[in-house]
Amino acid sequence: DCHPDALGGFTEKVPVPELDVTFPEQLLSQIPERRRDALIAVLASDPRPRYQSDPTRVYGLEFAGFDVRFQVDGTTVTVCEVVALT
Repeated sequence: DCHPDALGGFTEKVPVPELDVTFPEQLLSQIPERRRDALIAVLASDPRPRYQSDPTRVYGLEFAGFDVRFQVDGTTVTVCEVVALT
C-alpha cells in the first residue's frame, strides 16, 4: 500500500545521530571492500541502545559475517576489534 500524504508524526522531530567513525586501517582491511561504506554508515548512525552512553563500554555489532567491537565517546565511534564469525 502507498499513502502519499502520510507524515512521520513525532518521528520527524527525533534527531538522527551522525557520529564520526574512527576505523583503524588494520581492522578495516579485514572487511570486504564492497561492505566497508555500509558498515561505516551503520556505525555513524549510532547502533547502541538509546539507554547506553558509557564511553568505556565495548559494544558489539554483527555485520556481514563479522563481529565488530566498538566504543563511543562523545560523537566519535572507535572500532577496537573485528572478529570473523564462522
